[in-house]
Amino acid sequence: MGSPRSSGSTRGSRRRRWASLLGATALAVTAGGALAAPAGAASNVDYPTHCIPPAIAGLPPIDGTTTAKITVDNTSPKVGDTVTVTYTVVTPAASNPTDLALPADIMTPTGKVTLAGAQTGSVTVTGPKKNDPVPGKGAFPSFSMTGTFTVTAPGAINLSPGDYNIHTSYILELDTPCTVTNPPAPVSETVTAADNPPANTRAITLGSASGSPGATVAVTGSGFTPGAAVTLAGRSGTTQTADTATVTANAQGGISGSLAVSDLTTTGVVAYEGGAWSADLGAGPVAYVVIDDQPVPDGSQKVTTTVRAGTLSMSQAGDAVQLSGVDFGQGGASTGALQTVTVKDFRGGPAGWSLTGKVTDFNGPGAKIDAGKLSWSPACATKAGSPSTCQAGSAGTVGASGATLASTPDGTGTGGEFTADARLSLDVPSFTPPGTYAGVLTLTLT
Repeated sequence: MGSPRSSGSTRGSRRRRWASLLGATALAVTAGGALAAPAGAASNVDYPTHCIPPAIAGLPPIDGTTTAKITVDNTSPKVGDTVTVTYTVVTPAASNPTDLALPADIMTPTGKVTLAGAQTGSVTVTGPKKNDPVPGKGAFPSFSMTGTFTVTAPGAINLSPGDYNIHTSYILELDTPCTVTNPPAPVSETVTAADNPPANTRAITLGSASGSPGATVAVTGSGFTPGAAVTLAGRSGTTQTADTATVTANAQGGISGSLAVSDLTTTGVVAYEGGAWSADLGAGPVAYVVIDDQPVPDGSQKVTTTVRAGTLSMSQAGDAVQLSGVDFGQGGASTGALQTVTVKDFRGGPAGWSLTGKVTDFNGPGAKIDAGKLSWSPACATKAGSPSTCQAGSAGTVGASGATLASTPDGTGTGGEFTADARLSLDVPSFTPPGTYAGVLTLTLT
């Protein structure tokens, strides 16, 4: 009897040593049953999970409960839209079973989100190699993974958490796959997709770009509903003038007619179906100018002036940004603010603008921080009285490929003054060598 106990003791000792060595992937779980959340609610759900530690860890498969949540960036998309999905494992079915503390940024998660309902399939999601340190016997931290899918059918699409894998890079490169024991897991989020109406292909051309007051301009077009009554109208900026005419679309959806244009403030001509202008059922505006060439009555003087088109330009409040420092061994977010950028659009005309930025790697003493570690949260403001309205870019990574800081859309009348800012955050790896690191953020206005 003594020999078997000695043999079992030796095997247990070896297993403990391997578990200590590979604590990052030797999983312990808390057993429990699954609690389903109501379908359609973006909420935490619990589901049973079967995890298989790396064989070298010497541990048997483990059954426990994962708590997770699925969120999306758009719960009401249209067919053809791209939806970004985030799979957050709030409480993994795992904890560190050893006394060995695990360092930060060794875990890289991947997983699947299951689609059901109006659209079926799965979405591959991935997470960054980022985690807080895990103390000995401590619980593994929450982590998030993201991915995208394109909506292909209208209706309710249910999203459930699926299988996930924790890859660890500590001493060895190892994987710990965790599968849903009784798939599918409960629904955590539902998106309701709408049909995407067909694209508006209506278009018109004019026989001339200008004329005297009261002169007629030929209007031809295509893409209209066969047999529909189509209104031709003058536009002054975004306002319709009193100059209108009606034509009927032929069997091929084409139109041909003429419009007498008298309003001296006319800037363009449109054509549309229905009782009023609609971007979905209309075409244009196509630029048209009324030239006031009427003779001056006796005893009168015509007074004219010229408004000269200007330029699109930008200026910066400064050319240097000092981010906050971080501690060696801790790393984390080094934060600061972009120097304010002022954009002046004095061109006139229909064109908007876009202000983008990209950054180089941050070079330091014998090391560098990758450009992809810099992210920003843009903001912009429009000066009162400006025809255009500034739109801030999306928060996220800047990187070497670049991102949008701010923009204005094309329109009938554009221009104005704008200011753009952003909060900056550089994710510094925990054991980056001490020193000063600098990168160049280049802004381009087009």
